[in-house]
Amino acid sequence: MPFRIATFLIASLAIATGVVAAFGWKFGWLGAWLGAVLWLVLDAWRAERLLQVLRNDAAGLPTRGPGVWGELSERIRKLLREREQQTRQAEERLQEFLAAIQASPNGVVLLDEQGRIEWCNQTAASQFGIDAERDLAQHLANLVRDPAFVAYLASWNYSRDVVIDAPGMGHHAHQRGHAVRLSVQVHPYAGNRRMLLTRDITALEQAEAMRRDFVANVSHEIRTPLTVLAGFVETLQNLPLDADERMRYLQLMGQQSHRMETLVNDLLTLSRLEGSAAPSGNQWIRIRALLAHCEDEGRGLSKRLAPLGHKLSFTIDAQSEVSGAPTELQSAMSNLLTNAIRYTPGGGEVAVSWRVLPDGRGEYAVKDTGPGIAAEHIPRLTERFYRIDRSRSRETGGTGLGLAIVKHIAQRHGAELRIESTVGKGSRFALLFPAARVREARVLAK
Repeated sequence: MPFRIATFLIASLAIATGVVAAFGWKFGWLGAWLGAVLWLVLDAWRAERLLQVLRNDAAGLPTRGPGVWGELSERIRKLLREREQQTRQAEERLQEFLAAIQASPNGVVLLDEQGRIEWCNQTAASQFGIDAERDLAQHLANLVRDPAFVAYLASWNYSRDVVIDAPGMGHHAHQRGHAVRLSVQVHPYAGNRRMLLTRDITALEQAEAMRRDFVANVSHEIRTPLTVLAGFVETLQNLPLDADERMRYLQLMGQQSHRMETLVNDLLTLSRLEGSAAPSGNQWIRIRALLAHCEDEGRGLSKRLAPLGHKLSFTIDAQSEVSGAPTELQSAMSNLLTNAIRYTPGGGEVAVSWRVLPDGRGEYAVKDTGPGIAAEHIPRLTERFYRIDRSRSRETGGTGLGLAIVKHIAQRHGAELRIESTVGKGSRFALLFPAARVREARVLAK
């Protein structure tokens, strides 16, 4: 302001001096007055121009000019640049935040005070079957008609979540054979606005169902031999038995004890497979050694189960080695062989073979002439405790866990379990090992 006053005085004095020089001292005051008026008009014009620019487009402010209005214009330009930079940074942070929410596997929906959609990420849009752009400002309760969800949203009691079937995942659920289950939790914020968080809990519910089934199956499998053992113990305690009867009961009790021991061992094997690290590819085992052990175990089982035995054959088309955990590979191969022997009637054929395919993969296969398996059962054979004929499985000593163990071992070695079967003609179970885990057997030094 002192600058403006000084400018005003200088302008007035200059004009007054010019008037005095031209017309004498008599008209000096008129010159001063004209100078003041001229300066005020010029100052008002500069102010009006600045104001007009600010009204229309602040970006068009002139660069710094003379006088206070020039300085004011420059300061406004500086403040606007800083404000634009702050706005741009805030917009970038907002976009980064929204991008992070979009990348979330959980759904997010923001509702206004009336329950209308303000924003949602693509996950929530897919789960609810809505359009993230078209359905903005629509009432969510009008788009998601599940009664439990509608009642939950209107209750304003959000201390717990609500679980519903995902309305927008019906087609995918049909393809996968099960419904997609959503957990929806509402969190009020900023007054009566609400944020919905959705989470796909299908896998959790399936895991919980599997856990319940597993516990029920284990309890059932153990209860049966325990009941038999308890009955035999009570008989031995309360009835006078001759030596032959006592021996027969003791043999049956031994069978049931062995059955429980086998079941516990298989459960421990599964637990160990699921909790241990994947086997390395640095340890190599000869296929001939693995098949020799399988042959010894298979022939012994065949004699115990069938008086006539089975026609067993073992063929090795290539002297190979496989990398992996020896005990696991032996368990998988033996399980396939013993299963074939258990379910093939006495006198039937069971053929075991090993070959290297043209692409370098190795195939261990067990083919039998048993009763075969109906097509609808094949996809479920590797489920724990899944049996086609429970009575037959118990008679032959099966636990219902053998193929589940084989599947886990195959996955840990990058192998594939293939099952082919025709009712009345027999079955073929094969383990396909990747080429990286198969090599030609090295000649041992003499």
